[in-house]
Amino acid sequence: MIIDSHHHFWKYNETDYGWIGEDMHRLKMDFLPSDLEIEAKNTGVNGFITVQARQSLRETECLLELANQHEIIKGIVGWLPLTDDKLDEYLHKYSSGTYLKGLRHVLHDEADEEYMLRNDFNRGIAKLKSYKLSYDILIFEKHLPQTILFVDKHPEQVFILNHIAKPLIRNNILSPWKENIKELARRENVFCKISGMTTEAGVSNWSWEQLKPYLDVVLEAFGSDRILYGSDWPVCLLGCTYKDWFQGIQTILAPLSETEKMNIMGLNALKAYRIQN
Repeated sequence: MIIDSHHHFWKYNETDYGWIGEDMHRLKMDFLPSDLEIEAKNTGVNGFITVQARQSLRETECLLELANQHEIIKGIVGWLPLTDDKLDEYLHKYSSGTYLKGLRHVLHDEADEEYMLRNDFNRGIAKLKSYKLSYDILIFEKHLPQTILFVDKHPEQVFILNHIAKPLIRNNILSPWKENIKELARRENVFCKISGMTTEAGVSNWSWEQLKPYLDVVLEAFGSDRILYGSDWPVCLLGCTYKDWFQGIQTILAPLSETEKMNIMGLNALKAYRIQN
């Protein structure tokens, strides 16, 4: 079973998606399940994990509604106010259904670079395990040292690192990202998504040769048991088509065994997000 562990939906408007800048005109349109179903048909992907793109309860509600309507959506990574005193109420309400599998907060947009170490934020994270929810970590590579401290506070919580921590690919800089990602990977409760890399490489002038050293580091650090394939569609369209990314990753993974490839391309997503196959 092939699972794309990272993509987004939206009905575009400038207010809700202010992060889509003037240089991202390709994204200033609607991207809906019917569009993604076409990509699935062209690549043989069997299911998708839909990830929040707005930090609002309404976003989570909308994504859960879509999951109830489209069989191809296997799970939702939503947003809930993790620092709110009413978090338990929200967790009970939204995790009572089938599809909420995890939460995410856009940490790398917080002015406080140590936001993840705040007491109120960590009190919220500590509640997720009881609801069998994972937590997706969205950071830049500069946040890796504090991310290691953050993860160490929750040794039994499943964490899923997004976009290999957004290293400085466009500048071909490996360190200190390389050393920090290897240290983070020593925590066996942390998974890592190979996704979002073309955006960090510069969109229009990237190459697979440029990405390969970063992919090699991640493959060595996390192994085939804790890496998840993800497209980051539709954001990936800034740098390549959905099919091109899918096929390129197949080429990168070609030297691996069939079992290792099956893990990365689907089974690990089912495991990390507790999805019944």
